Amino acid sequence: MLQQYDKRNDNIQIWVGDQLYPRAEAKVSVFDSTVQGGDAVWEGIRVYDGKIFCLEAHLDRLYHSAKAMAFEDVPSKTFITDAIMQTLKANGQRDETHIRLTLSRGLKITSGMDPRLNQFGCTLIIVAEWKPPVYPPSIRLITASQRRNSPMCLDSKIHHNNLINNILAKIEANFAGVDAAIMLDIYGFVSEANGVNIFMIQNGVVYTSHADACLPGITRATVIQICKSQSIPIIERNLSIAEFYSADEVFVTGTMGELTAVSEIDGRSINNQSGKEVLLQIKEAFAVKVKTEGMPLTFE
Repeated sequence: MLQQYDKRNDNIQIWVGDQLYPRAEAKVSVFDSTVQGGDAVWEGIRVYDGKIFCLEAHLDRLYHSAKAMAFEDVPSKTFITDAIMQTLKANGQRDETHIRLTLSRGLKITSGMDPRLNQFGCTLIIVAEWKPPVYPPSIRLITASQRRNSPMCLDSKIHHNNLINNILAKIEANFAGVDAAIMLDIYGFVSEANGVNIFMIQNGVVYTSHADACLPGITRATVIQICKSQSIPIIERNLSIAEFYSADEVFVTGTMGELTAVSEIDGRSINNQSGKEVLLQIKEAFAVKVKTEGMPLTFE
């Protein structure tokens, strides 16, 4: 699985700082914190049919991450929302759009790790690309040797730009010739895949890992909400990889790929019709939700 380039993105406008730039001119300084140490936080947001899905939840998480990182001079939610609207308007994007929203600690007066060197406020970056959901109908996974960060090391509740932990797991998946990698926590329980949350279905019950060592994703939360509203039993608990091998169905969730079935884990086939029926029910409810909810775009 490799994302393909979309020619519609050749001439998109990208927001950097406080204004829009053509794609070829959109740059940050070599002294910006996102370059110097991955010292930034980010969100992935999707636009459906003239609405931005879960924008408020994404902005809340961005602010929580920025506060945990002790960012100063953070732009207001009103400013960020207006910048997103301006970016989408400039690109004529009302659907099939993925927004990568990044907020770095900002520009440094000289190279160095100390946040006191950042004396110019945060840098806001908004990349809105034409991008339908990126996953195929089903994907294959392996279990990575790379463990997911524990809160004892680097808390995954901070949605930060330092993604080396996840990238190393993705490299393992690439070398194994599969789509993504499941990451275990330091105790050996399933945490998430390298870029998405993970669920399993067994005997009509949906299970997912506690959000201890994984990002509590917004799509993950939406799926949990759907299960409760549809009277589908949903349980959060520690799950071992062996339980996933024997599941009726396994699926992953994320903003960029939505809900995607898993056909194989470590060479074990995942294929039980009863699990597929439950997943189809969740996917149908999700499709309705993203088309009917969200913040309407404020431009014609």
